[in-house]
Amino acid sequence: MKKYIIPGLLLAAGIALTAYFTIDRKPEVTYRTAKIERGDVVSAVAATGSLAAVVTVQVGTQVSGTIQKLFVDFNSPVKKGQVIAQIDPSLFSAQVEQSRGNHLSAQANLQKAKADLNDAKRSLERNRQLLKEGIVSQGDFDTAENRYAMAAAAAKAAEASVAQTRGSLTQAETNLRYSTIRSPVNGTVVSRNIDIGQTVAASFQTPTLFTIAQDLTKMQIDTSVDEADISKVKVGQTVSFTVDAYPEVRFAGTVRQVRNAPIVAQNVVTYVVVIDVDNREMKLKPGMTANVSIETSRRDNVLKLPAAALRFKPKTKDDKVMKSGGEAKGRPGGAPAEKGKHRTAPDEQQVWVLDAEQKPRPVKVRTGISGDGNVELMEGSLKEGDAVIVEQISPQKKPSGGMGGGMGGGRSPMGMRM
Repeated sequence: MKKYIIPGLLLAAGIALTAYFTIDRKPEVTYRTAKIERGDVVSAVAATGSLAAVVTVQVGTQVSGTIQKLFVDFNSPVKKGQVIAQIDPSLFSAQVEQSRGNHLSAQANLQKAKADLNDAKRSLERNRQLLKEGIVSQGDFDTAENRYAMAAAAAKAAEASVAQTRGSLTQAETNLRYSTIRSPVNGTVVSRNIDIGQTVAASFQTPTLFTIAQDLTKMQIDTSVDEADISKVKVGQTVSFTVDAYPEVRFAGTVRQVRNAPIVAQNVVTYVVVIDVDNREMKLKPGMTANVSIETSRRDNVLKLPAAALRFKPKTKDDKVMKSGGEAKGRPGGAPAEKGKHRTAPDEQQVWVLDAEQKPRPVKVRTGISGDGNVELMEGSLKEGDAVIVEQISPQKKPSGGMGGGMGGGRSPMGMRM
């Protein structure tokens, strides 16, 4: 048994030493870096809206009646003046005939009144001459004069009756024309709200029979932009957007109008921004939801660094964020820098790079616009290709387990009692 004791003790000692130098050793801290590149930086405002035709006309009716015929349906192209529906014209035709008869009767009465007026006028002139010659009395002359005045009044009344019946005839003819529904514009029928045999009533308000989009090759997006971003949006800015129907395609547009009227919903203030869209390929349809990105500023061929580099702060042994001038200047434990040194100006920012000893070192930079996870690098000592730290990776320590007693425990690592 003695020949096994010594090798066992040596093996236990070797395992204990290995555990001491490996398990209890502090893990290495590594950093993930990203290179500064040259390219385009685009700052944009995100919004959501819906597509709509630039001009949408709701076609109604000004007369009541029963729909007798329909000449168009959904998606039908129409021309201005084209007949698209017909209301039963029977009642309107009868009203036209009745009004025309009343008008003719009034015209006849006017002719009769004019004849009576002419006769009364001749009688008055004759009596005036006879009164001068002393043939008729003053009373006969007064009677002739009174008859002339009454005939003139009757003629005026007949003229008024003619005008009134003419108006009634015009109204009846207009109602008859309104029984034929025509398209007011060139476009496409996007909705139809009636069927043959349906009765429409225009007593209180004009019912909507059809909705016609004037030109679907030109559409617009009505977006809601938050009040925090509305100051960045200007007329003429470039817009790109996607729709769920074509998620792989990015469509283009232009800001046409920024409306000043606020929209308040649940204490959130937004403003409507209208965007013009070219739809020559007819892929887009009214009502589609658009995810809009409004380009507010752009920098081409500039140095850009990852936005994560500006958020990165190295940590000390105690997992506390290292201040500028700490370990980077040789102060162990991240001791605070001397007052007035390594401070960042209000208009400056700071990133971290690895020095020759692979330790983080702060570098002051001045940045511009940001977008797509990148920030424009305007000033600083960094150049294209330099690597900046974006993340600190600290491997977790392995648990020591039951070997933590080492050589001082009651049992050796081999489980043998010493």
